[in-house]
Parts: sequence; structure tokens; C-alpha cells
Amino acid sequence: MANSTMVTEFLLSGSPDGWDLSFLYFTVFPMTYLGTLLGNLLIVTLTTADQNLHTPMYFFLRNLSILDMCYISVTVPNACVNSLTGNRSISVAGCATQIFLVFFCAYVEMLFLTIMAWDRYLANCQPLQYLFIMNPQICVRMTLATMISGVLYAGVHTGNTFRLSFCQSNVVHQFFCDVSSLLRLSCSDTTSNMILILVSIIVVGGGCFAIIIMSYIRIFSAVLKFPTRAPGKAFSTCTPHILVFSLFLSSGTAVYLRSSATSDTLQDMVLSAFYTMVPPFLNPLIYSLRNMQVKEAVRRVMQRQFFSGKYKRNKYGTDVTHQNSIMRK
Repeated sequence: MANSTMVTEFLLSGSPDGWDLSFLYFTVFPMTYLGTLLGNLLIVTLTTADQNLHTPMYFFLRNLSILDMCYISVTVPNACVNSLTGNRSISVAGCATQIFLVFFCAYVEMLFLTIMAWDRYLANCQPLQYLFIMNPQICVRMTLATMISGVLYAGVHTGNTFRLSFCQSNVVHQFFCDVSSLLRLSCSDTTSNMILILVSIIVVGGGCFAIIIMSYIRIFSAVLKFPTRAPGKAFSTCTPHILVFSLFLSSGTAVYLRSSATSDTLQDMVLSAFYTMVPPFLNPLIYSLRNMQVKEAVRRVMQRQFFSGKYKRNKYGTDVTHQNSIMRK
């Protein structure tokens, strides 16, 4: 196109026109980021240190926690630094990297949540075959397959985005680089991009959501047949999982399928925050910190640390506690 110019960098506006969202970048974003890191780091530590949590469910939960720390780190720290320094420029390569990582993390997040729902279905509905099906080799292979397919998925979307020409503007009305904002800046035909996004949402998002719903329906059915399995506990555990995944999928879908004519910048930023920040923040609370096994693991780890410190020996090889009791006598 003759009138198009080569874009060498993008400017992340961070705030819609007429809005000052500095308080978000100095309070809400850092607090959410810190809470996400602490919650997920606690889960990683517990599932690694406690032998009782070395099960398929907590294996995938540990992977999910590591992923969530990476996912929120792709967007939030950069947005806070940009707001603090006032430098909102990002190179084309940096923008492409951010888009690739967001797509990768979002895709792998959906698959991990789906695998975890399927894992609960097997544990509740096929307990005799559970350990045979979910053996360590299968868990590792599923994780590797998820990561490799995530790289391919993110690569296709990133490559399909940056084959376009950008001549409208270089101002991205978001706090991070995302595909929906870049498509509005393109002077090329974006029909194939929208079709790819739509197919991805239907196949990946819709497929994962269907598997999660079917898994929990079968869990509910199995629990209701045996009242001794505490149906109230199953409902209180599964319902938040479905709600968080629904929020994650619906907010992402709303951002990427909204037309530029009806798009509202502030609304897009809020929806983007929901699918990039809220699930990583809530996952530790829903999947672990409300879980009795995790609470017991916290107690065991703290007891081990307490007793290891209580009975540590001084440099002369004498037990500190025993030495203190002798001195008191």
C-alpha cells in the first residue's frame, strides 16, 4: 500500500482518553500481582515439599501455579513500570513477544484446567483405574504435549498478526499488546485473522469448556448416588472452578470478538484484566487454599520447620534445647 508507513514501535496508551488510571497501576495492579505470586509460590512450595501431595492432581496444580506466575508476569509488571516512568513505547519485537506469551499462557491455562477437571472425574468416577490411567509417565507426557501445542498455537496467532501492515496509528489502546487492538490499527484485510480467532475460540475454548462441564456433571451424578461422599463439598469445590473458567473464557471471547465499531476502550481494558489477571489470582484460592489436604500440608511443613529448628545443634554438637534445660537447673 503506497500510503502506508513502516511501524517500528507501538505506544501503549494505558488509559482511555479522559481517564486517569494511575491509581490502578500503583495500587490494584501491584497488589494483585504480589498476591498472585505469593499464593502460587506457596502452592509450588507445598506440592514440592510435602510427599503426601505428590499425586497427579497436585502435579498439575503445581504446573498451573508456575504457569500463572508467568502469565501475570507477562503483562502487569511492564504496565506498572510504563506508568511509573512514563515511557509507554514498546518495540515491534517486544510487542510480538508479549502477544506470543499471552496466547501461549492462555492456551496452556485452559488445557491445564481441563486436564485437572478430567483428573477429578477419573478419581471420583473410576477410582480403581485412576492410578493406572494417571501414572507419572502419562502426566509428564500430557504436560509436554500441552506445552508444545501451546508453542504452535501461539506461533500461528502471532505470525498471522504480524504479517499485516499497520498504517492507521501506532497507539495501542491497552495496557499490553494484544491482537484485538493491533487488528484495529491494521490497514490490511483482517478477515482471516478474525476467522482464525473465531475457530480457536470455538474449538479450543468451547472444547475445553465442554469437557469441564461433562466431567463435573458426571462427578455430581456419582456423588449424588452415594450420599456418604458429601455432595455439598463436591458442589462447593466444583462450582467455583466452573465460574472462574467461564469468566476467563467469556472475558477473552468478548475482547477478541468485539467489532471495532462497537468497541469501548475502557471496557476492553477491564475485560482484558479479567482474563489476564483474575484467573491467576483466584486459582490458588479456589484450587488449593480452600482444600483440606493443602491446609494439612501447611501444618506439616510448619511443624517440620519448627522441630528442625528446635533440635538443631550448636557448633559444639550439643543440642540447644537440652543445653538450655541444664543451664536452668
